[in-house]
Amino acid sequence: MRSFIYEIRDRAGIHARPAGIVAKEAKKYGAEITFFHGEKKADAKKLTELMAMGIKCGDKLTVQMEGTDEEAACSAMEEVLKEYL
Repeated sequence: MRSFIYEIRDRAGIHARPAGIVAKEAKKYGAEITFFHGEKKADAKKLTELMAMGIKCGDKLTVQMEGTDEEAACSAMEEVLKEYL
């Protein structure tokens, strides 16, 4: 299992466009990729779950990957979040 913490920098927080990009990237990997924020959690491969988290600018997410390609998934998620959120 791999994980990291990321602070959202986008002023709008997680909204449709970046959530769609995150979900599309996450679907490339066999590893389970889960976002945690407080009591909420979301499967990163599901756009609606990401949107339902209500994450705002300045919020911190814990991103957890578990599976055979978790190393690659971790690197990809870090890059996508840095670029779009």
